[in-house]
Amino acid sequence: MSGWLLDYSYKCQPVDYSHNPSALRMANLCWWYFISKFTEFADTIFFILRKKDSQVTFLHLYHHSLTPLETWICVKFIPGGHGTLGNLINNAVHVIMYMYYMVSAMGPEYQKYLWWKKHLTTVQLVQFLLVFVHSAQALVFDCGYPKLVAALLLLHSTIFFALFSDFYRQAYNKDRTKKELKDE
Repeated sequence: MSGWLLDYSYKCQPVDYSHNPSALRMANLCWWYFISKFTEFADTIFFILRKKDSQVTFLHLYHHSLTPLETWICVKFIPGGHGTLGNLINNAVHVIMYMYYMVSAMGPEYQKYLWWKKHLTTVQLVQFLLVFVHSAQALVFDCGYPKLVAALLLLHSTIFFALFSDFYRQAYNKDRTKKELKDE
């Protein structure tokens, strides 16, 4: 109701700084998105409490340290507009990711339902590609969305794509190599 499903332009969407109810709803959603980034940092706390230090990687720390700062900038200066599509996509990815975490926490008898972990990482990579392409549009089309922010979103999605690609290679390509060696 606040934008992407109704009246936002996928080509380029300026920030509406008015007191229009739709603009205020989007600003409110940006605030909740900002708060959610702090609750997601609970991952790190749980990893440490469970002594799963191997899960507290550079990727994890970089993501959970940078994202609250970025979302604060969003709430403070650009609460709406073009950059919020990435937030919407990220929320959908997190719903899938936390569903995976929930099933994995249900015990060993549910491990057989976790065959899709590799696909979850693929979904995350697709997310960064979508954000990259969407952000690039704001550099091409002049609709009043800050070009500096669009450029930073391009950089952000590129860095995350590289980090998640590296994670993908390390986590899944070694399994393929082991399987190929076993088959030989």
